[in-house]
Amino acid sequence: MLFWFSNLIGMEIMDLKASLTFAGKDMRIIVFGFRPRTKQRRVIFDALLRCAKPARIWDLYAFTCGPSKFSKPNSKVRLLNEYFRLLRKGSHCASVSMVEEGSFTLSNDLWRISNTNSNYTVCSSYPFALIVPKSISFIIIAISKELIFILELIFASDEEVIQASTFRARCRIPVVSWCHPGTGAVLARSAQPLVGLMMNMRSNADEKLVASLCTQLVDGKSSRRKLYIADARPRKNALANGAMGGGSESSSNYFHSEIVFFGIDNIHAMRESFARLRDYLDTHGAASSDGMSSFLRHGGSTWGGGNLSSMSASVSTLGDSGWLIHVQSVLAGSAWIAARIALESASVLVHCSDGWDRTSQLVSLANLMLDPYYRTFSGFQALVEKDWLAFGHPFADRIGMPSVSGTSFDLTRQSSTGNLSSSPVRQSSGSFTPQTSNTSYAQNNYSPIFLQWVDCVSQLLRVYPFAFEFSSTFLVDFLDCVLSCRFGNFLCNSEKEREKCGIYEACGCLWAYFADLRSLEGSSHAHYNLFYDPLKHNGPIFPPAAALAPTLWPQFHLRWACPSESQAGELEAESRSMAIKFSELQKAKEAAEMKAKEYSVAMETLKAELRNEKRLSSSAVNLAQRASKESAAIKRAILSLGCRVNYTSNGDCTVDVESNPTGSQEKSIQSPPRKESDGTKERDDNSDLSVSVTVVSDDVSSSPLGQVCETLCPSRTRDGSCQWPSAGCAQLGSQFVGLKANFDAFDHLSIYDSYFES
Repeated sequence: MLFWFSNLIGMEIMDLKASLTFAGKDMRIIVFGFRPRTKQRRVIFDALLRCAKPARIWDLYAFTCGPSKFSKPNSKVRLLNEYFRLLRKGSHCASVSMVEEGSFTLSNDLWRISNTNSNYTVCSSYPFALIVPKSISFIIIAISKELIFILELIFASDEEVIQASTFRARCRIPVVSWCHPGTGAVLARSAQPLVGLMMNMRSNADEKLVASLCTQLVDGKSSRRKLYIADARPRKNALANGAMGGGSESSSNYFHSEIVFFGIDNIHAMRESFARLRDYLDTHGAASSDGMSSFLRHGGSTWGGGNLSSMSASVSTLGDSGWLIHVQSVLAGSAWIAARIALESASVLVHCSDGWDRTSQLVSLANLMLDPYYRTFSGFQALVEKDWLAFGHPFADRIGMPSVSGTSFDLTRQSSTGNLSSSPVRQSSGSFTPQTSNTSYAQNNYSPIFLQWVDCVSQLLRVYPFAFEFSSTFLVDFLDCVLSCRFGNFLCNSEKEREKCGIYEACGCLWAYFADLRSLEGSSHAHYNLFYDPLKHNGPIFPPAAALAPTLWPQFHLRWACPSESQAGELEAESRSMAIKFSELQKAKEAAEMKAKEYSVAMETLKAELRNEKRLSSSAVNLAQRASKESAAIKRAILSLGCRVNYTSNGDCTVDVESNPTGSQEKSIQSPPRKESDGTKERDDNSDLSVSVTVVSDDVSSSPLGQVCETLCPSRTRDGSCQWPSAGCAQLGSQFVGLKANFDAFDHLSIYDSYFES
């Protein structure tokens, strides 16, 4: 948990209760208590200070944790791919070689990608590639009382872009952030112009560059559209900046333009408002840093158990913090910008003082409302990397981390100011004076600007639950990773500094980490919005004024002070539970379908085998029937010879030839006796003829039985030919295979004398 200590924004030492109070950027307040009259407080304070606020950037957790498996691809390649998408050049794919060679300068009819800042020589806080107008020169001709303008489009060279940069604060020239795919209207951003105290300084190059943002093509001809210049600051602040050389534009110097002030306060007001909100939640939350519930504090008069007036007074202190008012101002300004571009087809140029705090909030939030792609996981990543990281929001200064120079802001926690009552720990009369005063603390550059923007995104997610692919849980985890400095994506103040420090090679990537988490659980992961319907909001979203009233973000603001209320709503929790069950059922269904498919294949195999067995069985039956018919034919043939056919139990067939077919008792003529080969007993004179019948051949004429048949057959013709199967010995259409006889039995055949009588 070493990286959590980077989440601390200040420390306060209390003497009466011998404690150390740590306030985190994530609204968490932790109090360490010590025994009286010990010196442990200072030792622990110094140790935690070294962990929480290292003096060098190399000592941050993102560097000291070792190599990460979540490697970070080249962010420049991703930025170019987003530029190609905006210019409708999606068929092109950026690569590292394209970045190194500078061959990414593509263009369409109105805009081009410039590499003039490839070495960060024009503006150190801008990205290496910029989208600028393709043509910027024009001529205005006045005729009589009507102003008629003629556009002369000339290719805008990089020299003209460089010349225009000298008229903007920190050389942050007007560049395109988003292009409308249908109308061609653009959302551009810059820093304040350097008009000076008398508001009389002008730049011809800057005026031409700004006027080129109004260019549009109608039927192949150039014309002008309305231009709004949105200044995020209050008007009085813009005038006050004129004393330091800054200021705001004059509509008389920028043709066909209108100047609008949004009145959003600066980083110091946001920091103080956030501190008051944190103290309010710690005082009136269910779990305060002093361990006492707000229901029991002061006899219950400040919240639960008190009368209605005391409860209303406690609730009103939330409004005194001003946080929700600031969130509403950012939301209203962004909605106004989105409506001008989508509904009026006008172009809008947004800037504040330096163009990297309030400008980033307004531009990125307007992009989120205009383009549904930015409301997906991949689009949200592209939006943050483009309008926050690439365009130089100083994360190191605003989060309170050391930058490349090794400096960071003062570390003492700001005390509560205004009408807000502090928690009892901070109300102790004997507390030490903070190490630095409120004034010195206010001079630091820490401010929850990015946290406030994510809060605005959560408000839009609450109003449009079907429009975002990601959930509020994703936004909370995203903020925790940003504030903890666990990954290198949000270190340093600009793209140039991150490249100089080798962030991309040395530190892990937050986006790869989140993608890996989602891949493990799929769409059932808590980062996915269960209600997301891309077809329901496939275009711009314009929240009406009534819907722009923000509320506390429970999952982030209340998770430490009111843990039970910080959980997702009952509907979302129930829906997520149902989604998990549905996912399990879906997996079970897929497994069942796979098993059913396997069974179906097995059934088909068994059916094929059964058909084959039936075919073999049918063939065997046919063969058996044929054999039966042939056997019957053989039997009839043997009977026609005057023989008797006997079948044994083992399947052998014997043919007995009767000695006296007529049945008379005549004297028999005995054939000469024949001795056995070994000189044994002679056979009986009256023994019967025993013939063994076996199947040996398909050739009937060559079998021994055929020879017997030729000799004894009474149906034999004169020429000696056999009449089978036409003869009476057989009437079947098939031919039997033949017989093998033991002719030795004929030696013992008894022949009656009457047989030879004629």
